[in-house]
Amino acid sequence: MILLFRLLSHLPLPALHALGALLGWLAWLLSPTYRRHMRENLLLALGESGMRRVRPAAIAHAGRAALELASIWLRPLEKATALVAKVSGWELVEAATQAGKGIVYLTPHLGCFEVTAQYLSERAPITVLYRPPKQAWQQTLIETGRARAQLRIAAADLAGVRALLKALRRGEAVGLLPDQAPRVGEGRWLNFFGKPAYTMTLAARLTESGATTIMLWAERLPGGAGYHFHLQQPTQAIRGTTEQRAQQINHEIEQLIRQCPEQYLWGYNRYKRPRGVEAPPEMI
Repeated sequence: MILLFRLLSHLPLPALHALGALLGWLAWLLSPTYRRHMRENLLLALGESGMRRVRPAAIAHAGRAALELASIWLRPLEKATALVAKVSGWELVEAATQAGKGIVYLTPHLGCFEVTAQYLSERAPITVLYRPPKQAWQQTLIETGRARAQLRIAAADLAGVRALLKALRRGEAVGLLPDQAPRVGEGRWLNFFGKPAYTMTLAARLTESGATTIMLWAERLPGGAGYHFHLQQPTQAIRGTTEQRAQQINHEIEQLIRQCPEQYLWGYNRYKRPRGVEAPPEMI
């Protein structure tokens, strides 16, 4: 599989995105479970008409998200980050850097979330949280693709959390996917598009450090033309208890998704109940 990715990395991004769109439709056609999750999630967030409008593009973008990893992980850093064609909101990073309190980048499963840390690491040190995969070849690919000079990876465990906190204390940046379903004991049942979703509290706890919070996503441009980097302030200051902060982060994620719903991974089982976690009354 790694060899296949290395071969794909030699293709231009337009070709990868074209092949990825086909892969997305193939995955959708072959997996009833995937089709069900995508339909249910889209219907919940966008309604019947929105679901029908967004679903075809979302299917294709999911496949593009898979194959574009070859360009981002297995090319030299300068070639991977050269795919970022436009940046909006960089003044937020400059202001946060001057404040010297560290930055918490929150990047949901929207657009090309893998290019974000790569681009940021070219400009300053960043530590990103990840969940180790079950298969060894996937772990090797992740370690190879994210082995950049100023990009550190931290596993989603106690040691990884400590690494994130240490980075913030040094005034550095950290990044994570706040809409990733957490493990038992690491989340709360909170509202996400009107339905209870087991939501990580770690992102909320990191915002309690006094660091600057920046919402971030990389829009996939048409025709494989690259990516538009969007850096945005939360619509409201994130404050309150950890649970209140986590709920607000869910709200901020919703706002990002509404900007480009076609590029969110709607097939991701965001509403799953981890084994051992008691379901809220609404789900019983």
